[in-house]
Amino acid sequence: MSIIGDNLNIGEIIKNSLSENKFIYGVFTTPRAKSQYKKITARAMLIKGNNCIQLEKFTGVQAFHENLAYEDAFDVLINMITNEYRNINIFTEDADYQILVSRKGNIKATQKEPAKKLSLDGHNKKKQYIINENEPCDFLNILGVMNAEGRVYAKKHDKFKQINKFLEIVDDSLTGKNIQDDFTIIDFGCGKAYLTFALYYYFYNIRKIRVKITGLDLKEEVIEFCNETAKKLNYENLKFMYGDIRDFEYKNNVNMIVTLHACDTATDAALVKAIAWDCDIILSVPCCQHEFFDKIENENLRSMLKHGLIKERMSSLITDSLRSLFLEAKGYKVQLMEFISMEHTPKNILIRAVKANRNTRAAEIEYEEFKKFWNLDDLFIEEYYRTFAAAQDDKNNNGNFSD
Repeated sequence: MSIIGDNLNIGEIIKNSLSENKFIYGVFTTPRAKSQYKKITARAMLIKGNNCIQLEKFTGVQAFHENLAYEDAFDVLINMITNEYRNINIFTEDADYQILVSRKGNIKATQKEPAKKLSLDGHNKKKQYIINENEPCDFLNILGVMNAEGRVYAKKHDKFKQINKFLEIVDDSLTGKNIQDDFTIIDFGCGKAYLTFALYYYFYNIRKIRVKITGLDLKEEVIEFCNETAKKLNYENLKFMYGDIRDFEYKNNVNMIVTLHACDTATDAALVKAIAWDCDIILSVPCCQHEFFDKIENENLRSMLKHGLIKERMSSLITDSLRSLFLEAKGYKVQLMEFISMEHTPKNILIRAVKANRNTRAAEIEYEEFKKFWNLDDLFIEEYYRTFAAAQDDKNNNGNFSD
Protein backbone atom coordinates (compact mmCIF):
# COMPACT_ATOMS: atom_id res chain seq x y z
CA MET A 1 0.00 0.00 0.00
CA SER A 2 1.27 3.44 -0.92
CA ILE A 3 0.97 6.11 1.78
CA ILE A 4 2.82 9.23 0.65
CA GLY A 5 3.64 12.10 2.96
CA ASP A 6 6.24 14.74 2.13
CA ASN A 7 7.75 12.43 -0.50
CA LEU A 8 8.10 9.60 2.03
CA ASN A 9 6.37 6.35 1.10
CA ILE A 10 5.28 5.28 4.57
CA GLY A 11 3.79 2.03 3.34
CA GLU A 12 7.08 0.95 1.78
CA ILE A 13 9.04 2.10 4.83
CA ILE A 14 6.96 -0.07 7.19
CA LYS A 15 6.91 -3.00 4.79
CA ASN A 16 10.69 -2.96 4.39
CA SER A 17 11.36 -2.46 8.10
CA LEU A 18 9.28 -5.57 8.85
CA SER A 19 10.71 -7.75 6.07
CA GLU A 20 14.28 -6.80 7.02
CA ASN A 21 13.72 -7.03 10.81
CA LYS A 22 14.45 -3.33 11.26
CA PHE A 23 11.16 -2.31 12.90
CA ILE A 24 11.74 -1.36 16.56
CA TYR A 25 8.79 0.52 18.01
CA GLY A 26 5.66 2.45 17.10
CA VAL A 27 3.36 4.79 19.03
CA PHE A 28 -0.18 5.60 17.83
CA THR A 29 -2.05 8.41 19.61
CA THR A 30 -4.86 10.92 19.05
CA PRO A 31 -7.65 8.67 17.74
CA ARG A 32 -9.51 10.14 14.75
CA ALA A 33 -12.90 9.02 16.04
CA LYS A 34 -14.18 7.75 19.33
CA SER A 35 -12.13 4.68 20.12
CA GLN A 36 -11.89 2.41 23.12
CA TYR A 37 -8.10 2.71 22.87
CA LYS A 38 -6.54 6.08 23.59
CA LYS A 39 -3.10 4.85 22.59
CA ILE A 40 -1.54 1.80 20.99
CA THR A 41 2.14 0.90 21.00
CA ALA A 42 3.75 -1.63 18.67
CA ARG A 43 6.99 -3.28 19.73
CA ALA A 44 9.20 -5.79 17.88
CA MET A 45 9.50 -8.89 20.05
CA LEU A 46 11.08 -12.33 19.93
CA ILE A 47 8.68 -14.61 21.77
CA LYS A 48 9.43 -18.34 21.99
CA GLY A 49 11.87 -17.93 19.15
CA ASN A 50 9.36 -16.27 16.81
CA ASN A 51 9.52 -12.70 15.53
CA CYS A 52 6.32 -10.80 16.19
CA ILE A 53 4.92 -7.32 16.75
CA GLN A 54 3.33 -6.96 20.16
CA LEU A 55 0.50 -4.43 20.33
CA GLU A 56 -0.24 -2.86 23.70
CA LYS A 57 -3.65 -1.16 23.67
CA PHE A 58 -4.46 1.38 26.39
CA THR A 59 -8.03 2.29 27.37
CA GLY A 60 -6.99 4.66 30.12
CA VAL A 61 -7.49 2.21 32.98
CA GLN A 62 -6.44 -1.05 31.34
CA ALA A 63 -3.93 -2.35 28.84
CA PHE A 64 -4.52 -5.26 26.46
CA HIS A 65 -1.89 -7.18 24.51
CA GLU A 66 -1.95 -8.81 21.11
CA ASN A 67 0.90 -10.55 19.29
CA LEU A 68 1.03 -10.41 15.49
CA ALA A 69 3.24 -12.36 13.11
CA TYR A 70 5.26 -10.01 10.91
CA GLU A 71 3.28 -10.92 7.80
CA ASP A 72 0.03 -9.98 9.60
CA ALA A 73 1.39 -6.86 11.28
CA PHE A 74 1.78 -4.80 8.09
CA ASP A 75 -1.94 -4.53 7.31
CA VAL A 76 -2.78 -3.76 10.95
CA LEU A 77 -0.19 -0.98 11.22
CA ILE A 78 -1.22 0.56 7.89
CA ASN A 79 -4.88 0.51 8.90
CA MET A 80 -4.07 2.35 12.15
CA ILE A 81 -2.28 5.03 10.13
CA THR A 82 -4.89 5.46 7.41
CA ASN A 83 -8.07 5.06 9.46
CA GLU A 84 -7.58 5.22 13.21
CA TYR A 85 -4.91 7.62 14.53
CA ARG A 86 -3.61 11.07 13.69
CA ASN A 87 -0.30 11.17 15.54
CA ILE A 88 2.12 8.31 14.83
CA ASN A 89 5.78 7.81 15.61
CA ILE A 90 7.66 4.93 14.00
CA PHE A 91 11.18 3.97 15.09
CA THR A 92 13.33 1.75 12.87
CA GLU A 93 17.03 0.93 12.76
CA ASP A 94 17.43 3.14 9.67
CA ALA A 95 15.48 6.23 10.77
CA ASP A 96 12.69 7.64 12.95
CA TYR A 97 9.45 8.89 11.37
CA GLN A 98 6.70 11.14 12.65
CA ILE A 99 3.41 10.94 10.80
CA LEU A 100 0.65 13.51 11.31
CA VAL A 101 -2.75 13.02 9.73
CA SER A 102 -5.06 16.02 9.43
CA ARG A 103 -8.83 15.86 9.98
CA LYS A 104 -9.20 15.83 6.19
CA GLY A 105 -6.86 12.87 5.89
CA ASN A 106 -3.81 14.72 4.59
CA ILE A 107 -0.53 13.14 5.68
CA LYS A 108 2.57 15.00 6.78
CA ALA A 109 5.64 12.86 7.43
CA THR A 110 9.10 13.78 8.64
CA GLN A 111 12.26 11.71 8.93
CA LYS A 112 15.06 11.95 11.52
CA GLU A 113 18.20 10.08 12.38
CA PRO A 114 17.51 6.85 14.33
CA ALA A 115 17.32 7.41 18.07
CA LYS A 116 16.74 3.80 19.15
CA LYS A 117 18.49 0.48 18.68
CA LEU A 118 16.82 -2.89 18.63
CA SER A 119 17.47 -4.24 22.14
CA LEU A 120 16.34 -7.75 22.92
CA ASP A 121 16.33 -8.70 26.60
CA GLY A 122 14.30 -10.71 29.10
CA HIS A 123 11.96 -13.17 27.37
CA ASN A 124 12.84 -11.24 24.24
CA LYS A 125 16.52 -12.18 24.54
CA LYS A 126 18.19 -12.86 21.23
CA LYS A 127 19.12 -16.49 20.75
CA GLN A 128 22.68 -17.34 19.85
CA TYR A 129 22.81 -19.61 16.82
CA ILE A 130 25.60 -21.56 15.14
CA ILE A 131 25.01 -19.30 12.13
CA ASN A 132 24.20 -15.93 13.67
CA GLU A 133 21.93 -13.19 12.44
CA ASN A 134 23.52 -10.02 11.11
CA GLU A 135 26.58 -11.98 10.00
CA PRO A 136 26.76 -12.51 6.22
CA CYS A 137 26.50 -16.14 5.14
CA ASP A 138 27.01 -16.94 1.46
CA PHE A 139 24.64 -19.88 1.00
CA LEU A 140 21.83 -18.28 3.03
CA ASN A 141 22.15 -15.17 0.90
CA ILE A 142 22.05 -17.00 -2.43
CA LEU A 143 19.12 -19.17 -1.25
CA GLY A 144 17.13 -16.08 -0.24
CA VAL A 145 17.13 -16.56 3.55
CA MET A 146 19.13 -13.42 4.38
CA ASN A 147 20.40 -10.37 2.55
CA ALA A 148 24.03 -9.63 1.72
CA GLU A 149 24.54 -7.86 5.07
CA GLY A 150 23.34 -10.92 7.02
CA ARG A 151 19.87 -9.73 7.96
CA VAL A 152 17.37 -12.60 7.92
CA TYR A 153 14.20 -11.86 5.98
CA ALA A 154 11.13 -11.96 8.23
CA LYS A 155 9.35 -14.59 6.13
CA LYS A 156 12.45 -16.80 6.20
CA HIS A 157 13.08 -16.66 9.94
CA ASP A 158 11.47 -20.06 10.57
CA LYS A 159 13.71 -21.61 7.93
CA PHE A 160 16.72 -19.88 9.49
CA LYS A 161 15.85 -21.41 12.89
CA GLN A 162 15.31 -24.86 11.38
CA ILE A 163 18.71 -24.78 9.72
CA ASN A 164 20.35 -23.80 12.99
CA LYS A 165 18.46 -26.45 14.94
CA PHE A 166 19.73 -29.07 12.50
CA LEU A 167 23.30 -27.80 12.85
CA GLU A 168 22.99 -27.90 16.64
CA ILE A 169 22.04 -31.58 16.41
CA VAL A 170 24.96 -32.24 14.05
CA ASP A 171 27.36 -30.35 16.31
CA ASP A 172 26.25 -32.32 19.36
CA SER A 173 26.58 -35.59 17.41
CA LEU A 174 30.26 -34.88 16.78
CA THR A 175 31.11 -34.51 20.47
CA GLY A 176 34.13 -36.62 21.36
CA LYS A 177 34.81 -37.62 17.75
CA ASN A 178 38.06 -36.87 15.95
CA ILE A 179 36.77 -35.60 12.60
CA GLN A 180 39.39 -35.40 9.86
CA ASP A 181 39.46 -33.99 6.33
CA ASP A 182 37.63 -36.08 3.72
CA PHE A 183 34.88 -36.89 6.22
CA THR A 184 32.21 -38.12 3.81
CA ILE A 185 28.48 -37.37 4.05
CA ILE A 186 25.61 -38.65 1.91
CA ASP A 187 22.29 -36.78 2.02
CA PHE A 188 19.56 -39.10 0.75
CA GLY A 189 16.52 -37.23 -0.58
CA CYS A 190 18.19 -33.83 -0.30
CA GLY A 191 15.39 -31.84 -1.98
CA LYS A 192 16.29 -28.17 -2.39
CA ALA A 193 19.25 -28.87 -0.11
CA TYR A 194 19.08 -26.02 2.41
CA LEU A 195 20.43 -28.42 5.03
CA THR A 196 22.98 -29.94 2.65
CA PHE A 197 24.45 -26.50 1.95
CA ALA A 198 24.28 -25.78 5.68
CA LEU A 199 26.34 -28.91 6.42
CA TYR A 200 28.99 -27.90 3.93
CA TYR A 201 29.17 -24.35 5.33
CA TYR A 202 29.30 -25.65 8.91
CA PHE A 203 32.21 -28.02 8.30
CA TYR A 204 34.24 -25.72 6.05
CA ASN A 205 33.66 -22.36 7.72
CA ILE A 206 33.04 -23.23 11.37
CA ARG A 207 34.81 -26.55 11.97
CA LYS A 208 37.49 -25.91 9.30
CA ILE A 209 37.21 -29.48 8.02
CA ARG A 210 37.30 -30.32 4.31
CA VAL A 211 34.37 -32.69 4.01
CA LYS A 212 32.96 -34.40 0.93
CA ILE A 213 29.18 -34.24 0.58
CA THR A 214 26.88 -35.85 -1.97
CA GLY A 215 23.18 -35.05 -2.20
CA LEU A 216 20.81 -37.52 -3.87
CA ASP A 217 17.29 -36.84 -5.10
CA LEU A 218 14.74 -38.10 -7.62
CA LYS A 219 13.89 -34.69 -9.07
CA GLU A 220 16.18 -33.81 -11.96
CA GLU A 221 15.34 -30.09 -11.92
CA VAL A 222 16.23 -29.94 -8.22
CA ILE A 223 19.58 -31.65 -8.82
CA GLU A 224 20.36 -29.22 -11.64
CA PHE A 225 19.51 -26.22 -9.45
CA CYS A 226 21.60 -27.52 -6.53
CA ASN A 227 24.65 -28.21 -8.69
CA GLU A 228 24.41 -24.73 -10.23
CA THR A 229 24.13 -23.19 -6.76
CA ALA A 230 27.13 -25.17 -5.46
CA LYS A 231 29.12 -23.93 -8.45
CA LYS A 232 28.15 -20.30 -7.77
CA LEU A 233 29.25 -20.73 -4.15
CA ASN A 234 32.51 -22.45 -5.14
CA TYR A 235 31.57 -25.41 -2.92
CA GLU A 236 33.94 -27.70 -4.76
CA ASN A 237 33.45 -30.82 -2.64
CA LEU A 238 29.65 -30.69 -2.76
CA LYS A 239 27.88 -32.47 -5.58
CA PHE A 240 24.34 -33.56 -6.30
CA MET A 241 23.22 -36.65 -8.15
CA TYR A 242 19.94 -37.91 -9.58
CA GLY A 243 18.97 -41.36 -8.36
CA ASP A 244 17.05 -43.68 -6.05
CA ILE A 245 18.32 -44.54 -2.58
CA ARG A 246 18.01 -48.28 -3.23
CA ASP A 247 20.18 -48.13 -6.36
CA PHE A 248 22.84 -45.78 -5.03
CA GLU A 249 26.31 -47.23 -4.50
CA TYR A 250 29.50 -45.66 -3.19
CA LYS A 251 33.00 -47.08 -3.40
CA ASN A 252 34.66 -45.16 -0.55
CA ASN A 253 34.00 -44.96 3.17
CA VAL A 254 30.86 -43.09 4.20
CA ASN A 255 31.04 -41.45 7.63
CA MET A 256 27.62 -39.87 7.94
CA ILE A 257 24.18 -40.41 6.44
CA VAL A 258 21.40 -37.81 6.43
CA THR A 259 17.91 -38.76 5.29
CA LEU A 260 15.09 -36.31 5.85
CA HIS A 261 11.61 -37.36 4.75
CA ALA A 262 12.50 -40.29 2.55
CA CYS A 263 9.06 -41.80 2.09
CA ASP A 264 8.03 -45.03 3.78
CA THR A 265 10.55 -47.87 3.32
CA ALA A 266 13.02 -45.57 1.50
CA THR A 267 14.00 -44.51 5.02
CA ASP A 268 14.74 -48.13 5.87
CA ALA A 269 16.83 -48.50 2.71
CA ALA A 270 18.91 -45.50 3.78
CA LEU A 271 19.34 -46.85 7.33
CA VAL A 272 20.37 -50.25 6.01
CA LYS A 273 23.03 -48.75 3.74
CA ALA A 274 24.34 -46.63 6.62
CA ILE A 275 24.64 -49.72 8.84
CA ALA A 276 26.26 -51.82 6.11
CA TRP A 277 28.72 -49.00 5.38
CA ASP A 278 29.48 -48.79 9.12
CA CYS A 279 28.66 -45.06 9.22
CA ASP A 280 29.61 -43.20 12.37
CA ILE A 281 26.52 -40.95 12.42
CA ILE A 282 22.99 -41.37 11.08
CA LEU A 283 20.40 -38.55 11.11
CA SER A 284 16.98 -39.53 9.83
CA VAL A 285 13.54 -37.93 9.85
CA PRO A 286 11.19 -40.66 8.58
CA CYS A 287 8.04 -39.93 6.63
CA CYS A 288 4.88 -41.70 5.43
CA GLN A 289 5.20 -44.88 7.49
CA HIS A 290 2.72 -47.24 5.80
CA GLU A 291 4.39 -50.64 6.16
CA PHE A 292 2.83 -51.67 9.47
CA PHE A 293 -0.66 -50.15 9.21
CA ASP A 294 -2.23 -53.40 8.07
CA LYS A 295 0.12 -55.60 10.09
CA ILE A 296 0.14 -54.43 13.70
CA GLU A 297 -2.07 -56.46 15.99
CA ASN A 298 -2.47 -56.74 19.74
CA GLU A 299 -5.68 -58.04 21.23
CA ASN A 300 -5.15 -56.09 24.45
CA LEU A 301 -5.09 -52.83 22.47
CA ARG A 302 -7.99 -53.63 20.14
CA SER A 303 -10.03 -50.74 21.57
CA MET A 304 -7.42 -48.33 20.24
CA LEU A 305 -6.46 -50.07 17.02
CA LYS A 306 -10.04 -50.32 15.77
CA HIS A 307 -9.93 -46.56 15.05
CA GLY A 308 -8.16 -45.77 11.78
CA LEU A 309 -6.75 -42.44 12.95
CA ILE A 310 -5.34 -43.91 16.16
CA LYS A 311 -3.97 -46.92 14.29
CA GLU A 312 -2.24 -44.69 11.76
CA ARG A 313 -0.50 -42.73 14.49
CA MET A 314 0.36 -45.89 16.39
CA SER A 315 1.84 -47.51 13.30
CA SER A 316 4.05 -44.46 12.76
CA LEU A 317 5.35 -44.57 16.33
CA ILE A 318 5.81 -48.35 16.22
CA THR A 319 7.75 -48.07 12.95
CA ASP A 320 10.17 -45.50 14.35
CA SER A 321 10.52 -47.47 17.59
CA LEU A 322 11.46 -50.58 15.62
CA ARG A 323 13.93 -48.62 13.54
CA SER A 324 15.63 -47.31 16.67
CA LEU A 325 15.74 -50.82 18.18
CA PHE A 326 17.14 -52.24 14.94
CA LEU A 327 19.91 -49.63 14.99
CA GLU A 328 20.68 -50.40 18.64
CA ALA A 329 20.88 -54.08 17.76
CA LYS A 330 23.53 -53.14 15.17
CA GLY A 331 25.70 -51.33 17.70
CA TYR A 332 24.41 -47.75 17.63
CA LYS A 333 23.48 -45.43 20.46
CA VAL A 334 20.09 -44.04 19.44
CA GLN A 335 18.08 -40.99 20.45
CA LEU A 336 14.67 -39.91 19.18
CA MET A 337 14.54 -36.12 19.04
CA GLU A 338 12.02 -33.47 18.06
CA PHE A 339 12.89 -31.70 14.85
CA ILE A 340 10.64 -29.29 12.98
CA SER A 341 11.18 -29.97 9.32
CA MET A 342 11.58 -27.59 6.40
CA GLU A 343 8.40 -29.01 4.92
CA HIS A 344 6.20 -28.04 7.91
CA THR A 345 4.98 -31.60 8.32
CA PRO A 346 3.75 -33.20 11.55
CA LYS A 347 6.36 -35.94 10.95
CA ASN A 348 8.88 -34.32 13.29
CA ILE A 349 10.76 -37.17 14.95
CA LEU A 350 14.46 -37.26 14.17
CA ILE A 351 16.35 -40.50 14.74
CA ARG A 352 19.95 -39.84 15.71
CA ALA A 353 22.22 -42.87 15.77
CA VAL A 354 25.90 -42.71 16.68
CA LYS A 355 28.18 -45.73 16.31
CA ALA A 356 29.00 -47.08 19.77
CA ASN A 357 30.25 -50.64 19.17
CA ARG A 358 28.55 -51.76 22.38
CA ASN A 359 27.36 -55.24 23.31
CA THR A 360 24.18 -55.69 21.32
CA ARG A 361 22.68 -58.83 22.86
CA ALA A 362 20.22 -57.01 25.12
CA ALA A 363 19.12 -54.75 22.22
CA GLU A 364 18.61 -57.77 19.96
CA ILE A 365 16.34 -59.41 22.57
CA GLU A 366 14.39 -56.18 23.08
CA TYR A 367 13.92 -55.82 19.33
CA GLU A 368 12.54 -59.35 18.97
CA GLU A 369 10.24 -58.98 21.99
CA PHE A 370 8.86 -55.70 20.64
CA LYS A 371 8.11 -57.35 17.30
CA LYS A 372 6.40 -60.21 19.07
CA PHE A 373 4.27 -57.81 21.14
CA TRP A 374 2.86 -56.32 17.93
CA ASN A 375 2.70 -59.64 16.05
CA LEU A 376 5.13 -58.45 13.39
CA ASP A 377 7.53 -60.47 11.27
CA ASP A 378 9.22 -60.32 7.84
CA LEU A 379 10.03 -56.66 8.20
CA PHE A 380 11.30 -54.76 5.15
CA ILE A 381 14.32 -53.40 7.02
CA GLU A 382 15.43 -56.93 7.92
CA GLU A 383 14.90 -58.35 4.45
CA TYR A 384 16.63 -55.43 2.78
CA TYR A 385 19.52 -55.60 5.25
CA ARG A 386 20.13 -59.27 4.49
CA THR A 387 19.97 -58.64 0.73
CA PHE A 388 22.16 -55.54 0.76
CA ALA A 389 24.72 -56.96 3.20
CA ALA A 390 25.07 -60.09 1.04
CA ALA A 391 25.55 -57.95 -2.08
CA GLN A 392 28.18 -55.87 -0.30
CA ASP A 393 30.05 -59.03 0.71
CA ASP A 394 30.04 -60.25 -2.89
CA LYS A 395 31.41 -56.95 -4.15
CA ASN A 396 34.07 -56.85 -1.46
CA ASN A 397 35.16 -60.37 -2.34
CA ASN A 398 35.17 -59.65 -6.06
CA GLY A 399 36.65 -56.16 -5.79
CA ASN A 400 33.73 -54.78 -7.81
CA PHE A 401 32.68 -51.31 -6.75
CA SER A 402 30.68 -48.54 -8.39
CA ASP A 403 30.89 -44.81 -7.80
